[in-house]
Amino acid sequence: MGKSHGLRSRTRYMFSRDFRKHGIIHMSTYLQTYKVGDIVDIVPNAAAKSLPYKWYVGRTGVVFDVTKTSVGVIIYKPVGNRYIEKRLHIRIEHVRHSKCRQEFLNRVKENARLRQEAKAKGETVQLKRQPAKPREARTVALSSNLPETVTPIPYETYI
Repeated sequence: MGKSHGLRSRTRYMFSRDFRKHGIIHMSTYLQTYKVGDIVDIVPNAAAKSLPYKWYVGRTGVVFDVTKTSVGVIIYKPVGNRYIEKRLHIRIEHVRHSKCRQEFLNRVKENARLRQEAKAKGETVQLKRQPAKPREARTVALSSNLPETVTPIPYETYI
């Protein structure tokens, strides 16, 4: 028997709704505001129609167009030895704002606050991130930590 390779083949769990998440889509999904340049994740919702193709599930892209019911997303897809720019229009039920830049934005705000405090004091502040240093050396005393011999418990049958 031949194998089917349809649009939704091998998507049994990919497009299924989570436990206790079935039913109608919340209104807050439709009230999200998307602007050109926003970074979004493609997360399909099986309750809505026109699901994105399975390859794009979980991908992150940049919004290039906003229409009444959908957003245009640019995705870079590896094909052979190069990346091809794919432009998709995906309904807003299937996208959500990505949190990939949140740590960066928090760091920018924190750096601005530190810079402002340093300027008020008339100091300079080092804002570059430093790699984690190696852990400090330590010695383990054998007087308080005697070595233990670990052996498996012998197998016994109780009848």
